[in-house]
Amino acid sequence: MKPKIKVCGMKYAANIAAVADLQPNYLGFIFYEKSPRYISEVSAELIKYVPQEIKTVGVFVDEDLETVKALVTKHNLKAVQLHGKEDVSYCKEMKQIGVEVIKAFGIHPDFDFSALEDYGSEVDYFLFDTQTPAHGGSGKVFDWTLLNNYQLSKPYFLSGGIDLGHVEQIKAIKDERLYAIDINSKFEQEPGLKDIARLKEFFKELNSLPLV
Repeated sequence: MKPKIKVCGMKYAANIAAVADLQPNYLGFIFYEKSPRYISEVSAELIKYVPQEIKTVGVFVDEDLETVKALVTKHNLKAVQLHGKEDVSYCKEMKQIGVEVIKAFGIHPDFDFSALEDYGSEVDYFLFDTQTPAHGGSGKVFDWTLLNNYQLSKPYFLSGGIDLGHVEQIKAIKDERLYAIDINSKFEQEPGLKDIARLKEFFKELNSLPLV
């Protein structure tokens, strides 16, 4: 299956519109105040104008559950990406409000994939990112061979420093659980401002993958 594309860390009005024109499957908006890609309340008002066929994702890090629910309703988010230490019960409550739940995990050589088992029935997707103190956006790539230790059937997003130069490696992945490619910092002119020309090239290259 050809992987879907998620562009994360959107922040500026004209840039949001330009990226939306490329028709990614997902657009991510970071509601974590410590992130350089944090979307202000003013900018978040623009989410409602994203075409309906693009799934809008709110990215949160250990945020109060009721706050997340309120923001989902306010901005009509289609999915939430939980990038902190949110437990299984937190994910279950999110799923009950009718949004896709994407639970992110930072991968490193000692990561214990058995820790994902209890989440399996309460999330729609996992997201595998590079383990960093800043909860993503590091521009660093983790060792993808570590995913050989992932034994569940739950589909996942692949994230962490993905650039144009990784297209051939992505093409070489023969894992039907790979649901989407999540891109962010390597396609920026500055935090939150995406380079449209580079994104177009990535979309073209990835969409050249044969359907299977």
